Amino acid sequence: MSTQMQKAREGKLTDETKLVAAREHKTPEEIRELIAAGRVVLCANVNHQTLKPCAVGEGLSVKVNANIGTSSTFPDPAPELLKLEEAIKCGADAVMDLSTGDNIDESRRQIIGHSSVMVGTVPIYQATVRAIKEHGAVVEMTDDDMLHSIEEQAKDGADFMTMHCGVTRAAIGKMRTQGRKMDIVSRGGSFIAGWMLHNEQENPFYTRYDDILDICEKYDVTISLGDGMRPGCLHDATDRAQITELITLGELVDRAWARGVQVMVEGPGHVPYDQIAANMKLEKRLCHNAPFYVLGPLVTDVAPGYDHITSAIGGTLAAISGADFLCYVTPSEHLALPTIEDVHTGVIASRIAAHAADIVRGVPGAMDWDNKMAEARKNLDWDEQLRLSIDPELARRVRGERNPAEEGACSMCGDYCAVEIVNKYFDGAKCPFED
Repeated sequence: MSTQMQKAREGKLTDETKLVAAREHKTPEEIRELIAAGRVVLCANVNHQTLKPCAVGEGLSVKVNANIGTSSTFPDPAPELLKLEEAIKCGADAVMDLSTGDNIDESRRQIIGHSSVMVGTVPIYQATVRAIKEHGAVVEMTDDDMLHSIEEQAKDGADFMTMHCGVTRAAIGKMRTQGRKMDIVSRGGSFIAGWMLHNEQENPFYTRYDDILDICEKYDVTISLGDGMRPGCLHDATDRAQITELITLGELVDRAWARGVQVMVEGPGHVPYDQIAANMKLEKRLCHNAPFYVLGPLVTDVAPGYDHITSAIGGTLAAISGADFLCYVTPSEHLALPTIEDVHTGVIASRIAAHAADIVRGVPGAMDWDNKMAEARKNLDWDEQLRLSIDPELARRVRGERNPAEEGACSMCGDYCAVEIVNKYFDGAKCPFED
C-alpha cells in the first residue's frame, strides 16, 4: 500500500486529494504537487475509517489542533470524548490524544473511532507508562518497547505521531554547556533524555529511525518530528540546544522524503515576540519548507490562566511568518488538565489567530468572511452578525442578555450609535463636500 506522498509522486489524484482541494479552493493537481514535494502533508492513516481528510502546509489555510487525553489523576476516557466533540464543534482541524492514564489503549481507540478530524498521538507516552508498570521505571524500557508502541498506535489509525527523534546526545550536551533556566519541559523529551542519560546510549528514536519509517510507510502515518528541546521559558528561546535539534530534524525530513513518508516539524514553545519570525524562517530553511507545527508560541511566561491569549498573540505572527499548524493552548496551561470549557476557549483563541494569519497569507475566502461581517454590521443585521461569528453561541448569548431590544443598536451606544447616525445622514444623501 502506498502513502499519499508516494501516490502524489506517481501522478495519482487520490480521493483524499480531491476533497482537500475543494476545501482549500485549489485544484487537485496543485495539492498533488505540494504533497509530492513534501510542502504539504495529508494526514490520513489507512485505518482511520471515520476521517474527513485534511491537509497542512504551504498555501493552505492555517490549521488548529486541540490536545486532549487522560492523565494519571483523571484516567477516565469518557470526559475526553466530550472534549473531542467540543473541539470538533468549535472548528478544530485535529486533536492529539496525550493520554497517560490507566486506559491509554481504550482512550486512543475510542477517540480515533469517534473522530472525523485527524488524530495525533505520542507513542513514547504509552511506552513510558507501560515500562513503569512492568519494570518499575521509565529507564528500563527498551527500544523494542518504543517501536512496539508506534506499531500499535499506527494499527489503531493514528494519522500523525509526535516522535522526539532529535533529542540526541549532541543536543543534550549543548544544553548542559550553555545552560538553561528550565532545562527540558517537553514531557516526551524528558522521558527520552532521562533514558539516554541513565543508559548512556543514543536516542532509539534516532538510531532506529529507519525502522520507524517502515511502520509509518506501511500505515501512511505522518511523522511529526517533536521538539523535545523546545524552550519552556522566554530565557531559553533560540538557544544552541533548540537549534541543534532543529538541524537534526531537517536531516530526518530528508530521510523521510527519500522513503516517501510524510513528515512535518514541531516548533516552540515560549518565544519572545521579536524572535518568532526568525524561528519560523529558520525552520523553513533548515527543513526545506516542510510544514511547521507550533505550540503557541507563548510570548510571555507570566500569564497563567490567560495563556490562550499569550499563545494567540504569538500564533498569529508565527502563522504569518510561515507556521502552518497551530497547537492550541488553553487557560489551564501550566495549571491543570483542561476542562471542556477550556477546550472551547483554547480552540476559539487559536482559530482567531489562524484566521488573522489566513487574511495576511492571502488564503482564498479568508477576507470574504470579514467583508460579510462588515456588511452585516453596517446594516445592523444581527441575525447575520451572529451567524458569521467565530463563536456564534457566545455572541448570541451576550447579545440576548444585554440588549433590551432585539433590533437596532446595541446597548454599548444605544441612542448614539455611529452606524445608525451615518446610515441616516450619509447613505442616500447628497454630500455637499463632493466635487
